[in-house]
Amino acid sequence: MASTKIAFVASPHEEAQDAFTRLTHRYGNVDPADADAVVALGGDGLMLQTLHGQLGTDRPIFGMNRGSVGFLMNDYSEEDLPARIEAAEQTTIHPLRMRTEDEDGNLHEALAINEVSMLRETYQAAKLRISIDGKTRMEELVCDGLLVATPAGSTAYNLSAHGPILPLGAQLLALTPISAFRPRRWRGALLRHDACVRIDVLEPGKRPVSAVADHQEFRSVRCAHIEEAANISLHMLFDKDRNLDERIITEQFLP
Repeated sequence: MASTKIAFVASPHEEAQDAFTRLTHRYGNVDPADADAVVALGGDGLMLQTLHGQLGTDRPIFGMNRGSVGFLMNDYSEEDLPARIEAAEQTTIHPLRMRTEDEDGNLHEALAINEVSMLRETYQAAKLRISIDGKTRMEELVCDGLLVATPAGSTAYNLSAHGPILPLGAQLLALTPISAFRPRRWRGALLRHDACVRIDVLEPGKRPVSAVADHQEFRSVRCAHIEEAANISLHMLFDKDRNLDERIITEQFLP
């Protein structure tokens, strides 16, 4: 495995940049297009950025934590990196595809690895109608927002909004309200991974709503269609004792 071609990417933070300098000096650095694996040095934000950059390729990504949050990252070590990559377990995930239409009739499309969020833009609460697979399930949700999370993203924004943690093999999506005002007691729903979700914005002129796919935002939307992009696969590499399934299980037992 000594001939493994590695492409290193790093966040701009000093700790990540220092690691980038040491690791590229030790192992070399190739263009991602020519690499056997990409090693991302930073936090979860960089991992998402790197995953988006590798959309449409089968190139696996091995993250090492040099940031403030590292749920999607392995522990940092400079020793035996090619062998570590070879021994790592691969996790394959599928992103969400979001299609939106805004107030001017413009159509937008984006992919989300963690979640798609519908968020109020002003002090006015959002009013949303929820349809699943063509059937209206909630005529009106008054809230700060609503999100659809993948299992990989269920421990991120979804968890902070009191949504459920989803094991990777569950083949589910989490539909989670953000500060629901009416119906006040609604806590969200679990959906099949292949469900087609439509969110319509009620009173969009008075109560504008933005749609966000990970870090890509479209403002003043009228509706959003969200479904799994089953034809797109992303590959993450994890140390055997710290794979993503294990992390998700561990997260559910934290005090």
